[in-house]
Amino acid sequence: MAGTRLDPIDRKILAELQADGRMTNVELAKRVGISAPPCLRRVRTLEDAGYIKGYHAEVDARELGFEVQVFAMVGLQSQAESDLSAFEEQCRNWPLVRECHMLNGEVDFVLKCVAPDLSSFQSFLTSELLTTDNVGSVKTSLVIRGAKDEPGVPFDVLEERLNRSD
Repeated sequence: MAGTRLDPIDRKILAELQADGRMTNVELAKRVGISAPPCLRRVRTLEDAGYIKGYHAEVDARELGFEVQVFAMVGLQSQAESDLSAFEEQCRNWPLVRECHMLNGEVDFVLKCVAPDLSSFQSFLTSELLTTDNVGSVKTSLVIRGAKDEPGVPFDVLEERLNRSD
């Protein structure tokens, strides 16, 4: 298991930064129970090793005028690796597509999209997504409301699992 390569202090650092990526190194060190210099070294090591991919502000899409959120289930005509990669690259170039996940099963990809309004999404759907090479089918579901949106991982579950295996 990948998480076992980290010691409890590293996992605590990751959990604290996941909860509040803006805290100072001094505050982080205090929360995890070590002094500031080794804490900063550990954070840099975690960044270099790829455990920390970046720091981001959580913005309110609706407050910014993005009223529409849609999940699009995309079926491709070909699942050859080159075709899958080409579709993923295309998704990275579409600003309205915020997430793209390849799935196992009936649907090849699920896309999370945001748009200012329904007509903007419809325009994207009809002029870009549906006309993309290799796209065979698209089914969309408009989000009415969200009940949970938790980024990251549940560190408490990881700790419980690691403690059971000791």
